[in-house]
Amino acid sequence: MDLKDIMNKLPKVEDGQRVVLGIDGLSRSGKTTFARKIEQYFKGKTSVCIFHIDNYIVERKRRYNTNYEEWYEYYHLQWDVEWLEENFFKKLKGLKELHLLTYHYHSDTCKVELVNIPDTCLIIIEGVFLQRKEWRNYFDFIVFLDCEREKRFNRESMETRKNVEKFKKRYWRAEDYYMKSIFPKEQADLIILN
Repeated sequence: MDLKDIMNKLPKVEDGQRVVLGIDGLSRSGKTTFARKIEQYFKGKTSVCIFHIDNYIVERKRRYNTNYEEWYEYYHLQWDVEWLEENFFKKLKGLKELHLLTYHYHSDTCKVELVNIPDTCLIIIEGVFLQRKEWRNYFDFIVFLDCEREKRFNRESMETRKNVEKFKKRYWRAEDYYMKSIFPKEQADLIILN
């Protein structure tokens, strides 16, 4: 399936309408790259706003060394799921301005940033675990990028791959939990092998 075929499967953005598209997939499955391709495709046709869910994680002290297992921290504590539901997802289609707590890596702080959304817009949200029950119903359409673990792991930097234990305890267990409890491939509107 080429990019044009994929774009034809997405909902049309009518004048005065906002369409929320989710790009779901596990780590390093190509979500950010795919979101950029969609943005390029729609350039000059309609406004596109891209949100990377990883920009809205919480401070390290809230997601590391919490006395929970590492996979639990990653899946359940990495984001303030309820805050995002109330202040981001619920307001996407109704407000022109959103005030979002955005994470800043170097200072390990979250600061409120103002985001403007045009009245007519394709809103793309990309990231892991998007189809969790708290967020799933806010999407008009979800694409799941399916990519095998070994291929995704090989996309990590050589330095990052040295700490395979962190992947086993934190990331892969959380991904397994997501796949076995939420069934994102079964719920997605479109699956793309990447």
